[in-house]
Amino acid sequence: MKIIKFYIILGILCSSQCGYSQEESKEKNEIIEQRIEYIGGENESIDYTTLFDNLYYFYDHPINLNNINDVESLLEVGLISDLQLLSLKMHIAANNKLMTIYELQAVQGFDRESIRNMLPFVKVSQELFTPNVSLKEILKNSSNEVYLRNIRDIEQKKGYSLKEEEDDKRYLGSPDKLYIRYRFRYLNKISLGFTAEKDQGEEFFKGSQKKGFDYYSAHFFMKDFGRLKALAVGDYHFQVGQGLTLWSGLAFGKSIDISSVKRNAVGIRQYASADENNFLRGGAATFGITKNISFSAFYSRKKIDANITDTLDFQNNDVVFSSFQNSGFHRVTAELNDKDAIQETHFGGRVEFQNQALKIGATGFASQYGGEFSRKLSFYNQFEFSNNKNSVFGMDYNYVHRNFNFFGEFSRSENGGLAYVNGLLMSLDPRFSFTILHRNYGKDYQNLLSNGFAESNSRNEKGIYMGFDAKLNRQFSLTGFIDFFTFPWLKFQAYSPNTGGYDYNVQLTYKKSRNFSAYARVRYQNKELNNSAIESSTYQLVDEKRTNYRLNLSYKITDYLTLKNRVEVVQYQKGTADKEMGFLAYQDVVFKPKSKPYSFTARYALFDVETYNARVYAYENDVLYYFYIPAYYKVGSRFYLTARYKYRKKFDFWIRYGVWNYRNEETILSGLEEIQGNIRSDVKVVFRYLF
Repeated sequence: MKIIKFYIILGILCSSQCGYSQEESKEKNEIIEQRIEYIGGENESIDYTTLFDNLYYFYDHPINLNNINDVESLLEVGLISDLQLLSLKMHIAANNKLMTIYELQAVQGFDRESIRNMLPFVKVSQELFTPNVSLKEILKNSSNEVYLRNIRDIEQKKGYSLKEEEDDKRYLGSPDKLYIRYRFRYLNKISLGFTAEKDQGEEFFKGSQKKGFDYYSAHFFMKDFGRLKALAVGDYHFQVGQGLTLWSGLAFGKSIDISSVKRNAVGIRQYASADENNFLRGGAATFGITKNISFSAFYSRKKIDANITDTLDFQNNDVVFSSFQNSGFHRVTAELNDKDAIQETHFGGRVEFQNQALKIGATGFASQYGGEFSRKLSFYNQFEFSNNKNSVFGMDYNYVHRNFNFFGEFSRSENGGLAYVNGLLMSLDPRFSFTILHRNYGKDYQNLLSNGFAESNSRNEKGIYMGFDAKLNRQFSLTGFIDFFTFPWLKFQAYSPNTGGYDYNVQLTYKKSRNFSAYARVRYQNKELNNSAIESSTYQLVDEKRTNYRLNLSYKITDYLTLKNRVEVVQYQKGTADKEMGFLAYQDVVFKPKSKPYSFTARYALFDVETYNARVYAYENDVLYYFYIPAYYKVGSRFYLTARYKYRKKFDFWIRYGVWNYRNEETILSGLEEIQGNIRSDVKVVFRYLF
């Protein structure tokens, strides 16, 4: 108890010296964007809207660390680990409620860095808020948001310039990408809202889209009302275990955050994003049977896009399809023909036991697809799902003991295919943690709702991942991982069994003060592929090697001006072919004056990338709820400016201009996306109203 009292006194008397007080925390957008860039990978197509949404909400409505049920929500966004959560529970049980945020320094598993990351999203309050739910109470503590966004390319693309007699080929709609959403939230208990989106090139209130937007989504969600642990009606996510059996929505892959290899399942949650495929539609509920046992049931039915190859019965919508279409685009006649082509149905349930340290769950569901699935099979994909029905059953566990977190899942598909994953997170010392994960996904494991940790996807893969995080001293930390993987059966562009490779990533981080930080990163990836340079009736394998070298600096000049620099070099080589090089250097300027309603961020980048194989990815600051990690390639420059204006705490306005300037290029992109000239630019405008 003496050490706890010491931290309380230290926190109260010396908070101005601690380096991570709330008053000294960075501006909200910057904190959230840094967090997403840290745990996100190099994938420009992933939708991070849900993660953005949760982080923004927790920032504006900090979670009380004394309310353990709410603290579990931090698992969803990677701000706390199971080890830290259990330590916090045990600390509160032994010492009563936290007195101050600085008492976390006395809780096992919490260091200065993890506390600093959590600080903007949490608080410590002695009074646990247990509202008497009534209409008056809900309206008093609720929030409403209306969000509008438009994105428009400035240069005309080929798809818009074709003549009317080429209607079957040209884009039928305008180049505007429109997005609108409304969201009502009562604390973290109730959510109600709708989303609508029109992609660039899609019609709007005419032709094929007489109802306006191409995509609509709506949801109602509530949780923690007595024995009703969760209820979702409309569009929702359902995530369980380690993602092998059932996981809809975002799941992180390999990143410099080694704890992200473990899936932190949230169960049933609302869906309010614009991804037109990766969600469930219908209803789901979780009920508490006893104190430690819960039961969940779900049903989902929606129409999805598919590549139609034949129509057996037009009136009954009996079709033959060869593949699922996941782009979400409905701009030309061919894409419209594939829209909502078949019915997709999922239903199932889950039983879960959970106490303070152990969670065990069993999940099963069945799937049905309308029409006849006739996949074009080849020798490398003959074990992939090619039926119109499936069922999957799985069991998962999560156990925390002292400084060890054991987790894993076993799953079986209807055809007998098996998959399993087991992992261990260890905090061997307050300054050193270690992660190991082993996976074995059968070549014949079939599950379209699986999203387990993998190099490629949750089938036909074996591997072992090891990662570490070491705090060398107060200023330096070293983080890294290595992942070895093999593919038991043939894969696309690797026509031999038991191909594989490895991937390692090491980062040294230096933080001199809250005003200056830097890191150096090296990542090396090696994978076996067909040697396309040799024409032969037999396939020869060669190593595909890719190395990234990155140096990143961030320094705060004044309280309102921050500069960021990055230099990155990529080296790519396939077999004995010549090396292909990529280079990127940029300067970011972040101007956010205190007590002013305006702010802006800007970037100027130079890049010289010989081929797409040597492309360089870099996160870009963008408008609210929009996440962008473009691939820099070819030779040229990149500039963008994002400005924000806030009016009377209720109105937010963003505008962003971005331009690519390519050197020695007469055309940009290809096909219907082709642009004449060497300039490609766009404008984004966002309006948000809070009430």
